[in-house]
Amino acid sequence: MRVYVPSTLPGLAEAHKTGELGPGPLTAYAVTPGLREWYVSDDIEELEYAALNRAAAASLRLLAADPDAARRRVVVAVDVPDREAVSDPDRGLDSAGLGEVRIAAAVPLAGAAAVHIDADDADADVSAAAAALGAADHGDDDAQFVVDGAEDHELLWYGVQEIGHLIG
Repeated sequence: MRVYVPSTLPGLAEAHKTGELGPGPLTAYAVTPGLREWYVSDDIEELEYAALNRAAAASLRLLAADPDAARRRVVVAVDVPDREAVSDPDRGLDSAGLGEVRIAAAVPLAGAAAVHIDADDADADVSAAAAALGAADHGDDDAQFVVDGAEDHELLWYGVQEIGHLIG
């Protein structure tokens, strides 16, 4: 199963150093039954893109919690055995938990298929979105507009062999 693990550049650097994403348990995003039902689609690429975007939103939350991290959302696409990515059946159609899975243990970075990171031109919007996230969570429509601005930026695709260059 392909899962999308939200991270930050410091988190990616740590994973590069240790050879694994972790420690567990990890929250990741994948094409779950709830995500399929919510998006009413059979197009696997469209569903994987939705899971990637859910992970990008979770990465933004990690950035909001780490003001020293570079203001770029990071998502690592990793292939894990299906049994290792467990979704909570009680959150099936809860919009906050769509596509969310838990992975009990650290995941070897060798299983990564790709890394997705914001481009340089997203810095200002991602920084503003991270700062506005708390207000958006409390119902501030203007803050939500700022948070949504980060989603206007597509994450760029990088091969795993490029991680050293990305964190350097």
